[in-house]
Amino acid sequence: MKPKEELLQRLHECPLVAIIRGVTPDEVEAIGEAMYQAGIRIIEVPLNSPQPLDSIGRLAKCLGDRALIGAGTVLDPADVSRIRDVGGGLIVSPSTDTEVIAATAQAGMVSAPGFFTPSEAFQALKAGATALKLFPAEAVTPAFVKAQRAVLPKDVPLLVVGGVKPDTMQAWLDAGADGFGLGSGLYKPGQTPGDVAAQARAYVQGLG
Repeated sequence: MKPKEELLQRLHECPLVAIIRGVTPDEVEAIGEAMYQAGIRIIEVPLNSPQPLDSIGRLAKCLGDRALIGAGTVLDPADVSRIRDVGGGLIVSPSTDTEVIAATAQAGMVSAPGFFTPSEAFQALKAGATALKLFPAEAVTPAFVKAQRAVLPKDVPLLVVGGVKPDTMQAWLDAGADGFGLGSGLYKPGQTPGDVAAQARAYVQGLG
């Protein structure tokens, strides 16, 4: 399956991306399974988490045939191949780094870089981005997405990241967003799989 096809399939199943910053390898499988059972089908482990490649590898082994697994906060193009080698299929960045985007596309992986302006969005797409991550969304309103959607290609998934709550998602979807990246509202270090499952269910239910 091509990267974009896989991303679209997983977003169709559930348009939520779990960002499990701070997760440790010894707990990642239980946390990941709890999210999967709640309905989430895309999970990223930020590289500033403890032993992130170990966690990504464990998640890929336990969920890789059922979910899209990858890394977040990817800032170095050299990390792309390392993530691929442990089974990751998704590269997410906070910025529009064309070298990271190009390396991801060349590796046959899903690229979801951060952007804030139309210039950054088109720069990312030119470099090979699969999707666009609007970050930080706390700084804007859904009207901002609607305005950007007027010029962005309709077939490019747009994910909203930052400050998203279960009861605020519909307004973003109505404005043209295709999904959401969920961080501390979904997972904080030290929370149990039961905590995470309850929070994940609240977001899934917030989709209507």
